[in-house]
Amino acid sequence: MTTSEKILTLHPENGKSGRNILKSKYDTTCDCLLGIFAEQPEISHRELTRLSEERLRGRLEGNAAWYMETVLLDLVARGIIERKAGKPVRFRMAAGK
Repeated sequence: MTTSEKILTLHPENGKSGRNILKSKYDTTCDCLLGIFAEQPEISHRELTRLSEERLRGRLEGNAAWYMETVLLDLVARGIIERKAGKPVRFRMAAGK
C-alpha cells in the first residue's frame, strides 16, 4: 500500500455519494471509532465526536470531526454501525458485528 492510496467511502442515504479519502486516514479513524464502540456499545453522536476528536488529536492531519463523520457514515452504509431512531442521535454496533 502506498501512502497516497485512496478509498471511496459510502453514504447511507440513496443518491448521496461518499468521499475519496486517504486509506491511511480512513484506517486510523475507523480503528478509533471501533475502539470507542468496543468500550461503549451505544453512544450519542455528540459524545462520539468528542471522544474521537480527543483520541485522533496528534494522530491525524486535518479536521478530525470531518474524518469521524465521513468514516461513521461509511460504517453505517456498510451495516457495521447502526443509527438508532430518536433524539439525541445515538449509534451502536450492528447486531452480529
